[in-house]
Amino acid sequence: MSMVSRVPFQLSGRYAERNRWENLNGPVDSRVTGSQIVEDEGLADQWSDKVVLITGVSSGIGVETVRVLASTGATIFGTARNLDKAKEALGGSLLDSGRVKLLFMDQTDFSSVRACAAEFLKQTSKLNILINNAAVMNTPEGRTNDGFELQFGTNHLSHFLLFYLLKDILLETARSSPGFHSRIVSVSSAAHRYSPIPLGNVNFEGNYNGWLAYGSSKTANIYMTNQIERLYGAQGLHGFSVHPGAFMSPNLQKHSQEEMKAVLKDKRALAYLSSLGQACATTVYGAVSSELEGKGGFYLEGASVAVHPTPSDGDALEYGFGSWAFDDAKEKELWGLSKSWVGVE
Repeated sequence: MSMVSRVPFQLSGRYAERNRWENLNGPVDSRVTGSQIVEDEGLADQWSDKVVLITGVSSGIGVETVRVLASTGATIFGTARNLDKAKEALGGSLLDSGRVKLLFMDQTDFSSVRACAAEFLKQTSKLNILINNAAVMNTPEGRTNDGFELQFGTNHLSHFLLFYLLKDILLETARSSPGFHSRIVSVSSAAHRYSPIPLGNVNFEGNYNGWLAYGSSKTANIYMTNQIERLYGAQGLHGFSVHPGAFMSPNLQKHSQEEMKAVLKDKRALAYLSSLGQACATTVYGAVSSELEGKGGFYLEGASVAVHPTPSDGDALEYGFGSWAFDDAKEKELWGLSKSWVGVE
């Protein structure tokens, strides 16, 4: 396949030109970083009145996202199952600044999610941005404490429950924050194109495949944010799903070593590979971009809005979203089932 995309240009927004396939050359190329987006928006030390909650901040792009958004002056709450690991990853300067606070949350356990939400609500009366970043990928078959397939339970259901427990504070913050609606940014993946959600068998009972289960969980991330936009967009609460791009993260990729070895031998994949600063950019774009104010329901990649589905013969790196990424009926069905599964009304 040519390094040049074979389909109409698929990204829209101020950074779209920088992310054309013709311009990609690995982590050293000109793709925008999260820090550059904050600078372009003029937000350095300007968000002392904002509160952000980010899940999964002990490794990978979660750590970089905290670092970047802390530069805005916002109060950042980060969750982790291993707080010592998170403290080491974030470093003393961030934690000592008073801008970053850590909360324990084990996303394989709904009771832990509930406890984390309760603790968060004790510490603050506002929430402008919720970033659903934590994830596991291509794991061996397993179950959460509540009996769900490990990836679906961790990547989707725990975030669904967290959102639902914090929905009221997000809506109230939107009402009291003229000029900046509340936002949900869910880190999905181009891997959502691996699989739709088998709603009759989300645990993949009897036919488990780690990559298909991961793809299903990432489709669920998209469906959740699409439905948030449908239900709450008019009330100033907007949802975005994000594909961060390819990056090296030993913790996330610990069950995918052979695949990562293959990436390092593939010239096309190496051109697409990004630094952590570039990889967090689409999350940061979803969280802070003035282009997105008052909007939602978008699938974001390349710090831009994806405007076309991936061609049917496209590879895993090609821009665009899967043919099932926007489905009103399935989004509503998943929403109703998720409420039942996590035990909320």
